[in-house]
Amino acid sequence: MHKRPCVILVADSNMAAAFRGFFQREGWHLSLGCAPFEINTQVGADLIVDEGGNDPGVYTKGHELLRPYQSSHQHAIVVLDCEWDGSPGKAAIEAHITEQLVASGWADGAVKVIAIDPELENWLWQDKPQVAQALRYKGQPPLRQLLADRGLWPLDAAKPPRPKEAAQWVLRQTRQPRSSAIYQQLAAQVSTRGCTDAAFGELHATLQAWFAPEGTA
Repeated sequence: MHKRPCVILVADSNMAAAFRGFFQREGWHLSLGCAPFEINTQVGADLIVDEGGNDPGVYTKGHELLRPYQSSHQHAIVVLDCEWDGSPGKAAIEAHITEQLVASGWADGAVKVIAIDPELENWLWQDKPQVAQALRYKGQPPLRQLLADRGLWPLDAAKPPRPKEAAQWVLRQTRQPRSSAIYQQLAAQVSTRGCTDAAFGELHATLQAWFAPEGTA
């Protein structure tokens, strides 16, 4: 049986939308420096969302959710936030889920667990006009300066220290509901080169290792 390249388990619909937006980009593999591989981002195909829509659920039963895909997929990636009630922290989250996946039958080198510290919004915040556009902010001062003035994004910081709270604050100002569509739009437009988040770097490195571009394998 021919196995599909990779299955991705995420914690909620916003995270799924972000991955869908990214993989819908033209030439997305060039952004990551990996070879192209087939991925169907319709939920239930190569992209799975925990039905409970939360990070603790993925932490406790991610291996069970991915068990049916062992026979159909070569690799598995699990992505969740670090920040939730009772979270043991990034290192412990990644070690626990990896251990459970391997114990359930996945090969050690075929899985990667990525816990985003503190949360998904850290991947999407950049000082770029596309971010203000997705959040529907058109006012003055520019969004970056506004967030600095409000103490939500210090000018000397690469990202807002509380990325989800910063996004929610802007959406309240622009009277936009927090929706998956915004996450999909952001992921489809923001520069991967502008993403300094360590967890995104882990995803980048993993896909490069699994799907090496021609001439580098």
